[in-house]
Amino acid sequence: MNPFDYPRHWEADVVLSDGGTVHLRPITPDDAEKLLAFHGRLSERTRYYRYFGPYPRMPKRDLERFSTVDHTDRVAFTALLGDDIVAVGRYDRLGDGGSAEVAFVVEDAHQGRGLGSILLEHLAAAARERGLSRFTAEVLAENGQMVRIFRDAGYGVSRAFEEGVVHLEFDIDPTEESVEVARAREQAAEARSVHNLLHPKSVAVIGASTDRTKIGHAVLTNLLAADFAGPVYPVNAEHRSVRGVRAYPSVLEIPDDVDLAVVAVPAAGVDEVMDACLAKGVKTLVVVTSGFGETGPGGLSAERRLAAEARAHGMRVVGPNALGVLNTDAGVRLNATLAPNLPARGRTGFFCQSGALGTAILATAAERGLGLSTFVSAGNRSDVSGNDLLQYWETDPATDVVLLYLESFGNPRKFARLARRLGRTKPIVAVKSGRHAVTPALAATSVPVDESSVQALFEQAGVIRVESLAQLFDTALLLAHQPLPAGPRVAVVGNSTAIGLLAADTALAQGLELAGEPVDVGAQAGPEAFAAAVKEALENPDADALVVVFVPPLAVPGTSFARALREVVEQGGRTKPIASTFLAVEGVPAELAVPGPGGAPGRGSVPSYPSPERAVLALARATRYARWRSAPQGTFVRPEGIDPVAAHAIVASQELDGERTLDDETTVRLLACYGVEVVPFRVVTSADDAVRAAGELGYPVAMKSTDDRLRHRTDLVGVRLDLSGEEAVRTAYAMLAGMADRPDVYVQRMAPKGISCVLGLQDDPSFGTLVSFGLSGLVSDLLGDRAYRAVPLTDADAAALVRAPKAAPLLAGYRGDEPADLPALQDLVLRLAALAEDLPEVRELTLEPVLASAAGAYVSSARVTLGPPPSRHDTGPRRLRSPGGAR
Repeated sequence: MNPFDYPRHWEADVVLSDGGTVHLRPITPDDAEKLLAFHGRLSERTRYYRYFGPYPRMPKRDLERFSTVDHTDRVAFTALLGDDIVAVGRYDRLGDGGSAEVAFVVEDAHQGRGLGSILLEHLAAAARERGLSRFTAEVLAENGQMVRIFRDAGYGVSRAFEEGVVHLEFDIDPTEESVEVARAREQAAEARSVHNLLHPKSVAVIGASTDRTKIGHAVLTNLLAADFAGPVYPVNAEHRSVRGVRAYPSVLEIPDDVDLAVVAVPAAGVDEVMDACLAKGVKTLVVVTSGFGETGPGGLSAERRLAAEARAHGMRVVGPNALGVLNTDAGVRLNATLAPNLPARGRTGFFCQSGALGTAILATAAERGLGLSTFVSAGNRSDVSGNDLLQYWETDPATDVVLLYLESFGNPRKFARLARRLGRTKPIVAVKSGRHAVTPALAATSVPVDESSVQALFEQAGVIRVESLAQLFDTALLLAHQPLPAGPRVAVVGNSTAIGLLAADTALAQGLELAGEPVDVGAQAGPEAFAAAVKEALENPDADALVVVFVPPLAVPGTSFARALREVVEQGGRTKPIASTFLAVEGVPAELAVPGPGGAPGRGSVPSYPSPERAVLALARATRYARWRSAPQGTFVRPEGIDPVAAHAIVASQELDGERTLDDETTVRLLACYGVEVVPFRVVTSADDAVRAAGELGYPVAMKSTDDRLRHRTDLVGVRLDLSGEEAVRTAYAMLAGMADRPDVYVQRMAPKGISCVLGLQDDPSFGTLVSFGLSGLVSDLLGDRAYRAVPLTDADAAALVRAPKAAPLLAGYRGDEPADLPALQDLVLRLAALAEDLPEVRELTLEPVLASAAGAYVSSARVTLGPPPSRHDTGPRRLRSPGGAR
């Protein structure tokens, strides 16, 4: 193989354990001088550990051998920081078998940053692509750090010790432990990179302006007004100071380190600024400048170049076209945005793609009394994305609730994985716009996602989906200030029968239960009577939550009622959530606020809504989330009786230049590899053959047209059931063959009668594969009554999927009918999920009808379409998405 020609997907930007980045790619002969320089920077100790001897200089023949590989039997990866190699990893195949010897070395200054484990992951992935299954390594016994890298990777490592050398061997197929180790390291690294962004010790504003109309003036003003905890350095080539702060002509002339640089110069000048930031060693960059991907192909190219250069030099980027970043922590006080005010301190994190909406979002949060911990408006998302923030917020002790305003997805599959994990401890509320229209700029940097996929993603990950920013804040106010409900039972207390009934009706419509009739204390009741009714409701063991509806009487000021209500809530221990329509205030009334550490309303504050419907809707969303969070997570299981090796052989035997539908015989064999049996059938081409097949299969039989247009159309008489004799078979054959004007007809043994269902797999370019389930029939098709889950599935996912369609109660013994065997359906779902995981070439699969009854689940017909495997985002070794692409 040409030593310059390697698989381009082997290149990757990766985040290291300290939050910095490097660029990983296979070595080429052009790297010889860089490799020589790298070797010269290694300490004697590091060279000794790697080469088992002094090896002070690399001879020319070794330099050629190390820098020239075939990318098949000999593979080497370099980790580059800027133009310098900082680490090298390689493997060499041993003989003709499936083993290779692996080794790597990291420059002394970059040891301890996780480069060794990253190189091992990428080398193992490349080796598997090249048909290798096992690595061996020789490590000096005193090189404990290297031994730990192999030992802690999650593979089953065997060790032997001889004459001061440790011999290690391990299979490189991913194990459950190795995947968990890699993802835990990924989470820690990406969280650290965002921590660096939100906790800078110093900030430079490049393009700081004395002109009040310029964005550079606004950013500097906002940083100073927030009283940022560290030094702020204006960069302005024309003025010695800006806003009374000493300015510097270039970031390179700032005497101290710069952790964060905010770029507010015109797009044409960003390249020059970028070069200076790279030379200065700036850690993170926030680009508020517009004029990039949102302007068209030329701007998108410049945007991708910006992100790639930054990552290659160890830097993360927010933007371009971003509003900026905020951190309200008392020890940071960072307002590196175009928004004039630092929000009140709270425990809610907010990620927003839209810079234009960002200022309005922050203003609304302040108006409604929602304090924030951190806020990031990522603009065009050339690098830092919502997934990075999910990684950060998972372990951020200052954040309890996560809010997302998403216009598109960069990597939905990874989002689903991260959100599902985070949602188990912290609620995620999301607005997903762009259902029907996405801007060209977003389309260029996003993965297209079908609406059913988005819904499946959110349901499976426990994300609370809302339709508008108003609903987002409604829900966030309850989650941020009140505990989660323990169940669906709601008590309604108020001083207005009409408003109480509105609340009760909405609760029932949302699937909640009433803990008794709504309590009306009457319009003339005083604060004491009002408070007593609230106290009784809170103490009611049959109530999990409380809705308080209050219309202020004319004679008594509302503050008296508020004071009484707050005292009752405080005495009750705040164990049940309360939503109110107190004084029709939208937000948290001052009278019902419990001061938080940053001045904003804190835990225990009672949120108020302008209408009882909005109060109950917020409570219903919190209740559904609490139910998801408390439900068993399930386990990822692979059913017994699976033969993936045979399945791979079947798929490999097909020529897949494009998509193709498998014939019946191949379909049956492929499904059998996963324990999915199709009810026995024959394809016949004459009436005599039909009679013979019916006799072999055993009466009664069914007969079906082989024409796809007729097979499932009972209204077109494309199916004949319960044929119990020779004459009936002959008659059915004549009608079916004549109707389709073709001689071939299916004859199939009759399955036990049951409810007709449809199960399927459909490839989604962003998720990999979705498993779908629904009941067959015209009405279900018309109403789109299908449920979806993204692979991989747990047993809990499978159980939820077969119960999710609106018509699913028919399977559970509706109106006294005998219930179907739901565990059999769940097993079938898990077998399809395993098939999808193993065979990415399966682009579409449909089982219809599947007859579900008390006797089991019987597959009557199947259709499988294969095609070249799609790219699988969020699979393989750790990597950042390519700038402007999915990750």
